[in-house]
Formats: sequence, structure tokens, C-alpha cells
Amino acid sequence: MFKTQTFRTVAKGLLLLLVLGGAVGIGKHNVMADWRTASREPMGIAPDPAEHKEAIVQVYGARAFSWRGIFGVHTWIATKPTNADTFTVYEIVGWRARYGGSALVVTDKEPDQRWFGAEPEIFADKRGEGVDDMIKRIDAAARSYPYDTSYTVWPGPNSNTFTAHVARAVPELALDLPPTAIGKDYIPGGIAAKTPSGTGYQVSLFGLLGVMAGVEEGLEINILGLTFGVDPKDLSVKLPLAGRLGPS
Repeated sequence: MFKTQTFRTVAKGLLLLLVLGGAVGIGKHNVMADWRTASREPMGIAPDPAEHKEAIVQVYGARAFSWRGIFGVHTWIATKPTNADTFTVYEIVGWRARYGGSALVVTDKEPDQRWFGAEPEIFADKRGEGVDDMIKRIDAAARSYPYDTSYTVWPGPNSNTFTAHVARAVPELALDLPPTAIGKDYIPGGIAAKTPSGTGYQVSLFGLLGVMAGVEEGLEINILGLTFGVDPKDLSVKLPLAGRLGPS
């Protein structure tokens, strides 16, 4: 009897969190966007290479297009070596794989473009000494991504699986991907790995069920691709759909 009541209490609590997350997620995203007219203009939050000569690595994310944006974000990585005139952007674009090509796209462009209308956020920013070496390893890790010809929105592999894969190869990024980065817990070639930030460990069954603990990420539990967690370092709570809620 006690176990049944406990299960019901937990289930109700998870349902309440999902409803809260859904309300926040819907409020953050326009599900009626038209990809043909949606803005791809830069936001002006990226450093200007003409003014910033040092090496720079940034990781961006924005709500995915259409209804998918209620649930999660699309992420990408931007690099600029010392004295370079442009950024190089690495990302996975799913429709390319569906038509038989490589989903990996490497392009010189503004790194802070809207993702079909959605405003990007910066999840990591590294500059200066040692970053040129990081850029070389990011390029190598990106080009060795094992799922460049396949793409699955849920539970992965997708664009967030790619970003997490690169981050594990370059732990200096200390990348803490948001709970809305569905697919980040899909571990290439196994069920256990270091966390994307390199500061802890995780176990995941094909991105559907798992647990993660790290200095940067805090504690996360993944149920059917949905992440619940707490991050003591940032004093925040992590919820599906809503993302990270806290003072930071």
C-alpha cells in the first residue's frame, strides 16, 4: 500500500512538472512559423572577428523549428582561430541525411543567426590562450561523428547528440547542455560515458533512460528523453520543455 501511494505521488509530481514545463516551453516558442519566411538574421551577440583577434569557441542553441521547438533546442558549435576573419560553424541538419547526404554541415558564416525565427543563446564561450588547440580538436571530433548519415529527432542521434559528442572530446569547453537538448544523452557506441562537460559520468540506454552526475551538470534523470534535474552550482532546477529555471 505504501509503495503504491509513493508511486502515485511521484507520478503526480512528474505530471505537474511536465505541465509546468509545457506551459513555459509553449510560451517561449512560435509553433506557427513558416520556414520559407522565418528569419535567419544574426542577432548581434557574437563577437566581431574584426575587433576580437583572439581565438574563440562558442556553443549556441535555439528552439527547434515548428512544434519540435516546444520540446527542445537545436545546438551548434562556432570556432574562430586567432586572427581569422570569419567563424566556422559546425552543426547537424537532419533533412540532409533524409535525402541521402551527410547531415554534418561545416560553413563559414555568422554564428549567431536565428534558427528559423528562434533566438539563439550562448551555452559556452572560450577565448584566448589554448583555444586554437581546442579548435583543432573540435574539427577532428566533428568530422569523426559516427552518425553523420542518420538523424532521429527523438531520442537521437540528432544535432544535440553531435554537440555532446564533440564536447566530450574537448572537455575544456566545460559544456553544460540544457535539459531541452534532447538527444544529448544518446551515447555513441555504448551506454556509459563521461558527461559532455567532462566533469562527471552518465549511463544512458539509447537516450531513453539514464542518469547523469557532474560538477557542471549537477544531477539529471532522463526518462524517455525528458530530463529532470537539479544543478546546485547554478542554483537551478532542470525541467523538460521549460529548460533551466533559476536565478542564473
